[in-house]
Amino acid sequence: MTEDIPNLPADLGAKRTVMAADRTLMAWIRTSLSMLSFGFTIYKFLDAATEKTGHGDSQSPQHIGLFLAGMGTLAILLGTWGYWMTLSDLKQTNQFHLGRPVLVMALIMCVAGIALFAAIATRAV
Repeated sequence: MTEDIPNLPADLGAKRTVMAADRTLMAWIRTSLSMLSFGFTIYKFLDAATEKTGHGDSQSPQHIGLFLAGMGTLAILLGTWGYWMTLSDLKQTNQFHLGRPVLVMALIMCVAGIALFAAIATRAV
């Protein structure tokens, strides 16, 4: 009786490393999204509160929003850089596909973070 042996890739370790890097980048994306959305929410809430109390010249809401938007953008940039370095290290031994959905989503989040930072800095939102 012969057992059916599945046709497995030659290097499962590289595939597992890429999948682990994908999961790590997804965690960076979630962290970044949380910081960006929290920064925007706090900015709008505190800005409305300062206008309601008549202290419309306070810069605190803008500074808090800029800090959180900047940290969220920095988080996604660092996560993307780490992901890129991991995949670059693997490229020396195994080919990988750069059009990975997680990388595309991270790049979209980078652009959104920069846009949010600019909008808060210019008080466009």
